[in-house]
Amino acid sequence: MKVPVSWLREYVRVDASATEIARALSISTGEVNEVLLVGVSQENGNLDRFRVGVVLEAAKHPNADRLQLCRVDVGEPEPVQIVCGAWNFGAGATVAVALPGATLPNGLTLDRRELRGQVSEGMILAEDEVDLGTDHDGIMVLDDGLAPGTPLADVLPLVDQVLDVEPTGNRPDLLSVYGIAREVAALFGGELAPVPGVDPPSAGDEPVDIQIEDYDGCPRYVGRLFRDVAVGGSPVWLKARLRAAGVRSISNVVDVTNYVMLALGSPLHVFDFDTLHGGRVIVRRARAGEELRTLDGTLRKLLPSDLLIADADRAIALAAIMGGAETEVAEGTTSVLLEAANFEPVGILRSSERLGLRSEASNRWEKGVDPHVAGAAATLATQLIVELSGARWTGHADVQGTLPERSRIVLRPERTDALLGLAVPAEEQRAILGRLGFDAEGDDFLVPTWRARDVAREIDLIEEIARFKMDEIPFTLPRRDAMFGRLTRWQRLRRLAEDVLAGCGYAEAYTPTFVADGELRLPEPLSAEAAALRTTLYASLVAAARHNVAVGNSEIALFEIARVYHAPSGSSGLPDERWHVAGIVEGGFADAKWAVEQLYGALKLEPSYERATEAFLHPGKSARTDEGWVGELHPSLLDGVWGAFELDLDALVAAAPQAVAFDEVSPFPEVRQDLAFVVGEDVPAASLAAALREAAGPELRAVAVFDEYRGEQVGPGKRSLAFRVAFGSPERTLTDEEAAVLRGRIVDALAERFGAVLRA
Repeated sequence: MKVPVSWLREYVRVDASATEIARALSISTGEVNEVLLVGVSQENGNLDRFRVGVVLEAAKHPNADRLQLCRVDVGEPEPVQIVCGAWNFGAGATVAVALPGATLPNGLTLDRRELRGQVSEGMILAEDEVDLGTDHDGIMVLDDGLAPGTPLADVLPLVDQVLDVEPTGNRPDLLSVYGIAREVAALFGGELAPVPGVDPPSAGDEPVDIQIEDYDGCPRYVGRLFRDVAVGGSPVWLKARLRAAGVRSISNVVDVTNYVMLALGSPLHVFDFDTLHGGRVIVRRARAGEELRTLDGTLRKLLPSDLLIADADRAIALAAIMGGAETEVAEGTTSVLLEAANFEPVGILRSSERLGLRSEASNRWEKGVDPHVAGAAATLATQLIVELSGARWTGHADVQGTLPERSRIVLRPERTDALLGLAVPAEEQRAILGRLGFDAEGDDFLVPTWRARDVAREIDLIEEIARFKMDEIPFTLPRRDAMFGRLTRWQRLRRLAEDVLAGCGYAEAYTPTFVADGELRLPEPLSAEAAALRTTLYASLVAAARHNVAVGNSEIALFEIARVYHAPSGSSGLPDERWHVAGIVEGGFADAKWAVEQLYGALKLEPSYERATEAFLHPGKSARTDEGWVGELHPSLLDGVWGAFELDLDALVAAAPQAVAFDEVSPFPEVRQDLAFVVGEDVPAASLAAALREAAGPELRAVAVFDEYRGEQVGPGKRSLAFRVAFGSPERTLTDEEAAVLRGRIVDALAERFGAVLRA
């Protein structure tokens, strides 16, 4: 939100510079990104060279058909002669003049020069030449009655500072100049002006037909009718103010709606009343198959969930988002209906997201506009429309449902002191809240309507006090005896899993919880790609890996720890949530299996493998454990060779031992041997390894598969699996004879259980 400081000072009187205001807001309210300087430079007395002038004579230049030769009174003893290329003025006009020595915002410094044989002692200014607008078709004609020689900066905002404020999402009240002014008044103890706007005298009593069919979507709608409207350009002050706030000037009537939105935070809309069928406005939901061409020229297909503004026959606007093209206020409009309403935020957000249509208005509505500000917004807009377009205000309607009442919260001053670590007298706490609009009734505080969406509990009131005491809260660490809280076992082991995978070279990824398809579909998804809660993590990691490949990254290894969701199994009706850990790595089955084994090892667990038959995994290169699976992805999923795994982290943590017992390291060397067995293709390597451990007993220190062979030497339907084993004892070095006994037990056991034959 860009806030011109000159505009801000109209609403609040404070003895503070723009920089001081920015600092105070940044500490207590919302980030101020920067303080911008706009307009004419103030250096070296430059502003004194910009004056109000009165044209005494204006005639065609004797040597140029397209130029005027003017004599202008600028408050000097003698009038100055100026050559001008505009023809929208004549003798008697009050104009803006830049004299020799003036430097324009574009950096051009004027001097006394000759144009077609005539000396020009300055420039009669158009609005774009002093950065007050974009118009260059003619010069600015000022109001009559201004004295020649008056500093132009006293009449027009030639110079201004602009605060670039970035409010947090819970503070929609700060998306207005008056809302910022309230904060500044509270921060500096300044005087806050009353809410701007005074209703002009009514010029008629025409009925305004407003009907609300959906009070949940629109609890209030104010409609005001204006006749004899002269749509045209806005005055320079209004253009300049909108321009400094980052809004383009369109016409006087439309500019008023944008001005009021920026001033008070309540978006408005205007309709060409003569285009409304039946002279009626109806707030309703869209009908099946209904369409609307919005102001941007796009034909929008609507759903019954979309809230509309309609006339007697058709949709004329997307409520709170954008008006319709057929009822737009244009140059020939003479009758205008002003809309000042209040709309429910969630439905507006859904429609805006679904249609991919965001506007300054929808941005405010979806965050929550004060439902009680519509009347004040209508008043200020009415005053300005009458003043700037010469209109007559002839009709008014204010249709309301049930507007929310101010909530009541109890505050315990001692609780504030305890949480802040700072003694703040109860009366000072009441004073701070009072400056912010919280009215006290005994120990209760009534929440102002503009803060209803983010202040609901006692802690919220304490936060309001805290942000006004930030400079006083001591920067000290809590006492050791006052510190509390530790990580749970589950949290510690989750962090261990993260550290292990990061140590394996994996980067942590964060992928969306919502996916295109799943057991739990959302009743009103934001998009087709986010229509359900995910049941696995690996698919999201595949998509992330595919994106990394597409942008040219290599050696990709990603992991994620997150929840997955399944259909409810209990009576609560809530989804079954499980924490999973998943990974994907460029390389293959062995790379993924190595990471899985590091993870199991860190948790002091031993994986038990069996053959997996998942459709998304490569046949013959996948395995399942008690907690999940690991394997090589099927080539159809991703180009190249990729390993992946997904494990139930909750199950892993439950299986991990509560206390870890460490074996004493033996000082005696191990006896290492390689054993190769011929077995059937259907015998898993993990089953052989488990039987091998059981047969050898405690003297077996380590076992690992290091080779697999298929070919003529082992016969069809067979394969050879080679194991590297290590035997050892904590008491002595084993002899060759003792190792041979262990080896024999292994050979006999595997032959009996699997028909395994030891290869020579």
